[in-house]
Amino acid sequence: MSNRDRALAAAVELLGTEGLRGLTHARVDDRADLPKGSTSNYFRSRAALLDGVVDWMVRKEVPQVETTLNPASPQDLVDELCRLYEFMTGPNAVTVTARMVLWVEAATNPQVRQALLRGRATMASMLVPALAGLGVRDPLAASDTLGACVQGLFLQQFARGEAIDPRPLVEIIVRGALAGTASGT
Repeated sequence: MSNRDRALAAAVELLGTEGLRGLTHARVDDRADLPKGSTSNYFRSRAALLDGVVDWMVRKEVPQVETTLNPASPQDLVDELCRLYEFMTGPNAVTVTARMVLWVEAATNPQVRQALLRGRATMASMLVPALAGLGVRDPLAASDTLGACVQGLFLQQFARGEAIDPRPLVEIIVRGALAGTASGT
């Protein structure tokens, strides 16, 4: 792993375990076991670091999401989305927590908002075709709905500190998106 990627991985870990206040260039250097000033060399400002963090998270998650989004049936989609949720709240929980921290920051920071919206568009670019392939009439709206609901589930699960079964919600959204289509009737 390059020093730049080590810095980004450490930044995500700090965000996901200590929140935004825990993220400084010096603390990233320390967490990544890099020489002092290394993170500042790659990311001159906090804004550049946050932008890099978002892009790094998306890059790391795209392969997992891509393997999920090739469903042969609506039930396959539900099953795969639930498996993806388990990955995101299990092995990937620190990264998802970091993203939740950044979504809160995005409410007052337009640069972070734009970075997160780019990431969301990347994920939607994979989900929309899968939904369209199943016959969903408005795959973009269905993708947005799934994204918003799953983010809400992440927030609830992490804030409560207890597992949440995403299946009932995902099934309702997929069934609703397919209502009136040949796949959903």
